[in-house]
Amino acid sequence: MKRFLEVTGFLVMVFGVCGVIRELTGGWFGLMAVTRFLTDHVGFLEGRELFANIVIAALGLVIMIVSDRVPKS
Repeated sequence: MKRFLEVTGFLVMVFGVCGVIRELTGGWFGLMAVTRFLTDHVGFLEGRELFANIVIAALGLVIMIVSDRVPKS
């Protein structure tokens, strides 16, 4: 469970950071456009894509921190 949380947290953080870079560069950083599907097609996030990607990156960091607290199983 610990390893799963570490990997999941890392991937979520990478997606969030790539989304922030994509928003700040005007969309030319399309390497990992996974967050585009998470943020562009949700109505209440329209115009707040940068904030949503920052929250996604922070969530990934929180998941990685929580994974350190989970006992190894």
